[in-house]
Amino acid sequence: MTLTYKPAGTIAHRLDPRSKLGVQIAFAIAAFAHTTLGGLAVLTALGGVLLAVARLPVGRTLWELRFVVVLVTLPVLIEGLTWDTPPFSVAEARGPALASYRVLLIVLVSATYVRSTPIRDSEAAIRWAIPGKAGRLLATGVALVFRFLPVLRADLAATRRAMAARLGSERPLTERMELIAVGGLQRAFGRADRLALAMNARCFAWNPTLPDLRFSRVDLPAFCLTGALLLWAAL
Repeated sequence: MTLTYKPAGTIAHRLDPRSKLGVQIAFAIAAFAHTTLGGLAVLTALGGVLLAVARLPVGRTLWELRFVVVLVTLPVLIEGLTWDTPPFSVAEARGPALASYRVLLIVLVSATYVRSTPIRDSEAAIRWAIPGKAGRLLATGVALVFRFLPVLRADLAATRRAMAARLGSERPLTERMELIAVGGLQRAFGRADRLALAMNARCFAWNPTLPDLRFSRVDLPAFCLTGALLLWAAL
């Protein structure tokens, strides 16, 4: 699974999480400011470099994000469909296609952050950016989401494998969807109850001890890239 944190010695892993968040935000701003063929071509090249720095294979990452790919493709198909001849209008689909591709690029670049950043470092970065109870609440929520989603995905995959082992693939599609949805929800609620019990048993605190964050010389290229993207977006 590529969309989870994996320890490594890449430059992306050595960066401070705050500098990585700055690159993410600047990349998204630049993508919304330059939703053109030329602008998206530049951002595509930059996104490929960022994926390579984090050692994320593009094909595997796209497969992990296949549901996102389907979601961003549907508006393009719907907008391009016509009741005339030809049945699909490229001119009508061009705008939605650029916007959908922009979203896909932002999600791909966000995957590099998830891959290269420990969850506790993300908590510390959010607490640094948003002080007070709001920051503590948001940091805790982000940490729980990062930890919980891979577990839920593994549960759904286990349910699908169990169905396949019992010839569930021969059932009607609606029945299979119902079984997977019900089984997934049951496991999700069960895990949520166990998580709440475990947090209470460990005297969960709103002010946990988080790692110290320090900028280093490795973060300098990230600062330069963030500034360049923001300047490009402003221009």
